[in-house]
Amino acid sequence: MGIGPKPPALGRNVLKFRKQRDLSLEELAQRSGVSKAMLSQVEQEKVNPTVAVVWKIAHGLGVSIHELLGSPEETKRRIEVTRKENATVLREESCEVQILSPIEMAEDLEFYFVRFNPGGSLVSSPHFPRTEEFTTCLSGVLEITSGEGTVVLNPGDMAHYTADVAHAIRAKGSAPAEAFLIVRYAK
Repeated sequence: MGIGPKPPALGRNVLKFRKQRDLSLEELAQRSGVSKAMLSQVEQEKVNPTVAVVWKIAHGLGVSIHELLGSPEETKRRIEVTRKENATVLREESCEVQILSPIEMAEDLEFYFVRFNPGGSLVSSPHFPRTEEFTTCLSGVLEITSGEGTVVLNPGDMAHYTADVAHAIRAKGSAPAEAFLIVRYAK
């Protein structure tokens, strides 16, 4: 019997992240696509799951595989970089949205850089209950509408508003506009 590195505390980490997010086994099963029975066995360290199963669980919890397999000390020390040329950019007719947050943060905390063409807009249907958005105007003039409320932002201004109702960001006037947009989902 050889001496090797100690395996990661996968079961303990899955349980920890699940409890932090206040998820039941059934909710995590729905979010991850891994059966409730398999999740229970993983948490109890009764099975050695495949990489695909670990990836699905990490995605369902909104964490990286490194976080799920590693210790908190290891995750605090890492720095992840996404180079501009590798960033995901969604181009629409009236604006361009660059995704700045890692994919594992989707539907938790999302961070975007948005470039609006003159008169361009980003119109959204209601998100999940209690979702909030934070928009900081970097250049140009923006109009934010959330439900029945409307405000105008100049460069340096920031708006915090509910996003579980229909909402929109519009560039006002004949100049382009730029903004940082943060979407925070309720736990």
